[in-house]
Amino acid sequence: MKVAFVGFGGVGQALAEILHEKKEILIKQYGLDTKVVAVSDLMKGAVYDPDGLDIPSLLNVVRNEGRVDAYPNAKEYGFSSLETIEKTNADLIVEVTFTDVQTGQPAIDHCEAAFKNGKSVVTTNKGPVALKLDELQSLADSHNCFFGFEGTVMSGTPALRLPKTTLMGNDIYEVVGILNGTTNYILTEMELGLSFDQALEQAQEFGYAEANPTSDIEGYDVRYKTAILSHYVMGEKISALDIPCEGIANLNGDMIQSALEEDKSWKLLARIRKTDDGIDARVAPEKIDANHPLAGVKGATNAILYECDLSGPIMLTGAGAGLKETGFSLLIDMIHAHQVYQKNSSIVR
Repeated sequence: MKVAFVGFGGVGQALAEILHEKKEILIKQYGLDTKVVAVSDLMKGAVYDPDGLDIPSLLNVVRNEGRVDAYPNAKEYGFSSLETIEKTNADLIVEVTFTDVQTGQPAIDHCEAAFKNGKSVVTTNKGPVALKLDELQSLADSHNCFFGFEGTVMSGTPALRLPKTTLMGNDIYEVVGILNGTTNYILTEMELGLSFDQALEQAQEFGYAEANPTSDIEGYDVRYKTAILSHYVMGEKISALDIPCEGIANLNGDMIQSALEEDKSWKLLARIRKTDDGIDARVAPEKIDANHPLAGVKGATNAILYECDLSGPIMLTGAGAGLKETGFSLLIDMIHAHQVYQKNSSIVR
């Protein structure tokens, strides 16, 4: 499987490292033999060699010099992202550019160009999946391509694959989740006595929160993940902007401590429920009982609870962020793409 990276920040580099470290295991266990042939990054430049790039050398130059085009003796330099998709011999595009959840760009254009050129895509980018899943999936199918996006919800914790595979046969009538590690970390630290501002500052120091934490704090990140879950897991397409959304900015220390005295805990929850009128989806802080399965989820951990008619409640918990964890989510999709290819050799040519 010849791979091209579009975007090569921390997540892309983590995946490249995983592919190198686990190369022999992936071949032995799954028959998946990968070769990185191209990288294009808006800030770090671009490099292409149809015979394959040496991953340790690639990671060395990007980490020491900040650029991929410092890689020596490649066949081609300077391709744009679209040129990398259209002109290289890659079979599969790893799309890990910045997420713009308002427009989905440039990731939507990247996905469309890949599928039109017969190339599969794996991505952690929420924008295209939240805004244009049906259209992109249809385009991928029409060109016999694979479209993988496991990492768009809960990173390397398989929140999308589990209900579609292991829970098959169930009617999943409600999904409730803690889908943002930053806000859960802040609420956990506030329970331990920190103020909101102190907890946020600490989250930023530890790398859980961005310098501008608005998307996390106001619930926007969870809102887009909720739209993806509603569409992909519950079968109901809903615009993220139509989902009522409230973040945690209005919670203060007194409210947190008062809940603890009631043997309760505040959590920022995504809740998606089937009703007679369709889907009811919302994002908001909720004060839940201490015996609720999600109440004990602390720190930057994520968790999701599937309410099923046959198996009963099933809870999945794990890291919702992290470079290696997110890189792993891309690997999940690459392995799955390869397995699909083995069943239908027209996919991931």
